[in-house]
Amino acid sequence: MALRRDPHVLVIGGSDSSGGAGIARDIETIASIGVRTCLAVTALTVQTHEAVVEIHHSQPRLVADQMRAALQANKVEAIKIGMLATAETVGAVVAVLRENSQVPAILDPVLASSSGRALLEASAIRVMTRDLMPLCRLVTPNLIELALLVGAEQAVDEDGAVKQGQELLAAGAQAILIKGGHAAGPRSTDILMSSDQEPVRFDTPRLAPSTRGTGCMLASAIAAHLARAKSLEDSVRKGKLFVYERLQKNAAE
Repeated sequence: MALRRDPHVLVIGGSDSSGGAGIARDIETIASIGVRTCLAVTALTVQTHEAVVEIHHSQPRLVADQMRAALQANKVEAIKIGMLATAETVGAVVAVLRENSQVPAILDPVLASSSGRALLEASAIRVMTRDLMPLCRLVTPNLIELALLVGAEQAVDEDGAVKQGQELLAAGAQAILIKGGHAAGPRSTDILMSSDQEPVRFDTPRLAPSTRGTGCMLASAIAAHLARAKSLEDSVRKGKLFVYERLQKNAAE
C-alpha cells in the first residue's frame, strides 16, 4: 500500500470534544503541512472552549499498544506527544519510545488546560522530567509549564526563563523551546536551547492572546517538518511561522 510508505507523525494525546485543541488540532495542523497522522489516544475529554468538564483516562497498556500498532503499520518519521494525564501513562510512553529511539519525539508538556484544569497529575511531573524528557528530541514548554517543570516561580524576564531552561537541560533534556506566548511586549519570542549551542531566538509580532490550541499547533507543526526531514532548527522556524500565519489569518476573518 502506498499509504504505508508515506511519512507519518504519530500523535499521542487526548481528545477535545470542542475541536479547539488536543488531537483534533494536531491532525488538522499536520495534514495542512502535507503529512499523514496516526494516533494513540491517552484520554477522552468532555470540554467546550471555556472549560474541561470530564476526563476519562485510557489504560496505560492500551496507550502503549496503540503506539506499537501505529509504528508497525506506518512509516512514522516523528512523534508528537501532548496530554499524558497520569504517571502510569508517562511510563507506558517511555517504554515504547525506548523501543523506537530512532524516531524523533516532540513533547508538548500539557500540564493544564487554558481554563486552568489540571491535565497531568502532580506526581507525574517528576516522572516526565526524569524519564520522558531525555528521550525526546525537543520539549516545548510555555513559561508557566517551564516553571512547574523546574519547581520554581514563573520567570519574569528572558534571563530568568533561560536560566530555568538551563536547569531542564541539566536534568537531561536534549533541547527545549521556551515559548514566549505568556510573556509581555509587542514581540513574541521563542527560544531554542540545547547544551551544544547558543540559544536561537525566533521572533514574530505578538498577536491577540487567548487563542486555544496554539501549543498543540506549534509542536505538531514542528513534528510535521521533522517528518519531512528538516533539521530541528529549521523545523522550529517553519513551525513558528506556520502558527503566526494561521493566527494572523484567523484574526483577519
